[in-house]
Amino acid sequence: MTDTTSIETPDLLYGAQAIADFLGVKLRSAQHLIETNRIPYFKIGKTVCARRSKLLAAIEQLEDGPIGA
Repeated sequence: MTDTTSIETPDLLYGAQAIADFLGVKLRSAQHLIETNRIPYFKIGKTVCARRSKLLAAIEQLEDGPIGA
């Protein structure tokens, strides 16, 4: 029998601490980025989640600077 309660996938970051660890920032900094919608995220129940691939794409956009600059 397989464990269907685990929703971990290689791309999924489950919880603000996992997002902070991935970004290399403190937990409070990650929470601020989430609260101000500066990074892509979604919720599963009350838990904030993000995909590594979406975060990397958002970082690449930030590196490119504002459109038209």
